[in-house]
Amino acid sequence: MLTGPTYRAVIFDIGGAVDLEFAWEMALDGAIAAACGLEGIRVDPAMVEEASEQAVAAFAPDVARHMIETLCGGEPTTVVRVVRRVEAMTGQLDAFQIRPEIEDLLKRLKARGLVLGAVEPRWERLERAGIALLFTRDHVVPPAECILVGDRIDADIAPAKAAGMATIQFRSGRWRRQRPRSEAETPDAVVTDVAELEAAIAALVT
Repeated sequence: MLTGPTYRAVIFDIGGAVDLEFAWEMALDGAIAAACGLEGIRVDPAMVEEASEQAVAAFAPDVARHMIETLCGGEPTTVVRVVRRVEAMTGQLDAFQIRPEIEDLLKRLKARGLVLGAVEPRWERLERAGIALLFTRDHVVPPAECILVGDRIDADIAPAKAAGMATIQFRSGRWRRQRPRSEAETPDAVVTDVAELEAAIAALVT
């Protein structure tokens, strides 16, 4: 009788799954609008939202720059100036917002014996939120034994699938409308809240 893979670890892309990122996205969008205004380019929230959706649909690796290029009409010199202004406005911003109910889920997963990993974590933020000790800082396990939870298809789901991991897309924030373009980008499960995430993980590890 054939059996499925045994998953021993759950790897979280912190932004979007653990960190709500709403405050960060609002700050970034506001900085982009303000920086454009300083260059004499008047934009309103609807224009910023449209630029965001275009960047997400284009699978832009640098969403902020893509948005700026759209709002500035692609004029290179202006784009560079706006990018620098936005970096100056947001470079030291600390807008970590732990997702409600995610801490309890992390504790339950760890109690089940699963190893918890984090993609490019800023440990000081996790420490302030009181959840850093739930994550391992060591090498986790082979990719075939890992489940990746992330909000972006391009930066999270597709690379994890290519590495041999199971994947769960947590649709949230700016990336909630991003959809796979091929089987290679299609997650094993899609969730929109913590309860759905717990059920999806349980279905994979059972």
